Order: sequence, then structure tokens, then C-alpha cells
Amino acid sequence: MRLTLHQRQVLWAYIFLAIPVLFFVVIRWYPTLLAFNISFRDWNVFEASGPWVGLEHYRQIGEELFKPRSAVRAAFWNTIRYVVYGVPSQLVLGLAIALMMNHIRRFVTLYRVAYFAPYVTSAVAVAFVWNWLYQPQTGLINQVLSALGLPNQPFTKSPQQALQSITAVAVWQNLGFAVIIFLAGLQQIPEMYYEAARIDGATPWQLFRHITLPLLNPVIVYLTVLGTISYLRMFALVQNMSPQGTGGPLKSTTTVVLEVYREGFSSYNMGFAAALTVILFLLILLITIVQLRFLSQRVEY
Repeated sequence: MRLTLHQRQVLWAYIFLAIPVLFFVVIRWYPTLLAFNISFRDWNVFEASGPWVGLEHYRQIGEELFKPRSAVRAAFWNTIRYVVYGVPSQLVLGLAIALMMNHIRRFVTLYRVAYFAPYVTSAVAVAFVWNWLYQPQTGLINQVLSALGLPNQPFTKSPQQALQSITAVAVWQNLGFAVIIFLAGLQQIPEMYYEAARIDGATPWQLFRHITLPLLNPVIVYLTVLGTISYLRMFALVQNMSPQGTGGPLKSTTTVVLEVYREGFSSYNMGFAAALTVILFLLILLITIVQLRFLSQRVEY
């Protein structure tokens, strides 16, 4: 049977669409379903099988969450702190820089590249550089502090400062992405809105409060959701910046993903690690739904 031009176009469209669908099924969906299955079993890594234990791993995690010195409790608490510290900082700084960049007309590409470069840099390389900057005695930051007559800081060597120090690096690395997205959003706002408001006597703050922020709502929601997911999945920086990659000192920087790695690939407790993964997945899903529900606003002028 001879196909018409329209039928051939539809056929080729489905063929090309099948490639990314196959990728997601094999690389994304299958491992996700497998993780659910493993979380209900006492999984043996070497035999790729294990007896059914039901909700036993989830019960163990529930017990660990109520133990004061538990690594699992510390991991969930630290992960939430990364989100609380990192996401607002990234949004505020990204918007502030984007607003300034939106008014410059020279060397625009240079500034964009300068801010975006850390985002595409390997997390291992970023961690290596910042570990040197954070060194208590020889690090550049402490040398500057000494030159200013200020006391040296332990940064990642201190349980009180380590999490904030790593969060600062994460914000610095991801800031360029937020700046670029905010800048794209700002350039999509019609100038006539600002001109009409200025004619009515609006101040710069009123322009920002009643025009810029409302019309940037889709961008803010997008960056909030992506940023929250990113900080909930913190791993590479923590592993490469904490002492011996253990999430220390004293579990002060450990995260859920780092605990998944340690339980699954160091202790070979794959069922417990899979249960942690499932809980993290459900937590990310719940937070994302709540953010989309309560942060999204439809604005028209």
C-alpha cells in the first residue's frame, strides 16, 4: 500500500518521537520501577535478587528518623536546610543580577558567559577549587581575612559552618542559570507597560512591585521548582567538599542522596538505599506539586 505524503510525515514523526520515549523508558522509568521493587526486598547485589521483606526497610527508616544521632535523621534535616538556604538565595541574587544586566548595553555576551561558566563546570572541579579557597591557613579567603585583621574561619572543617559553606558554593555554581532565565523573562516584558506606568507617576519600586514581579511569576515558579529539586538531590559537592566524602564533620553536611550512596554502594544494603530513594522521590513529587499549586499566578494587564 502506497502511503500519502501526510501519512509518511506522521509515520516519521512517530519514529523520531519513539527515540526519546525509548530513552526515558530504559534510562528513567525502568530504574525507577526497579527501585520500588528493590525497596521491598532484602536485595543481594551480587545475585541481583532477594527475598520479599515488605515495608521492613521503611519501618527502619521511620525508626532512624526519631533517633537523635541517626545518620538518616541528619541527612533529611540537612537536605531541608540546603533547600531553605540555597533556593531563596539563588532566586534573590539571580534576579538582582539579571535586573542590573538588563540595563547594560556593552559586553552583554561577556557578562552572560562569565556568570554561566560555573554552571557548566564539573562539580568535582568546582569542589577542588573551593576546597583550596576554604583552607583554614593557606586558603585565599582566610588570607584576605588576615590581611583585613579579621580572624580565620574553619569553613568546611567546622560543624557549624560546613553546611552553609557548601551551600554558598552551590549557589555560586547555579547562579548563572538563574541569571540567564531571569534575563530572558525580563526581556519578554513589553516596554509599553513601564511607559504607561511612568506616565501615571509610578516610582521604580512600584514598577518592580506591580509589573516586573507579577509578570516574572512563571519564571520564578520554574526556577523555584528546579532549584528545590537540585538542592534536594545534593550529592557531588557534598561528597567532594566534606572530610573524606562522608558528609562530615559530625554528619553536619550529609544528604539523603549521600546516604543512599553509602548504604547502597559502601554497605551493600541496597534494599534500604532503594527505600531512601523512593522516599526522596515522593518528597520531591509532593513539594513540586505544592509549589506549582500555590506559587503559580495568572497575571494579565
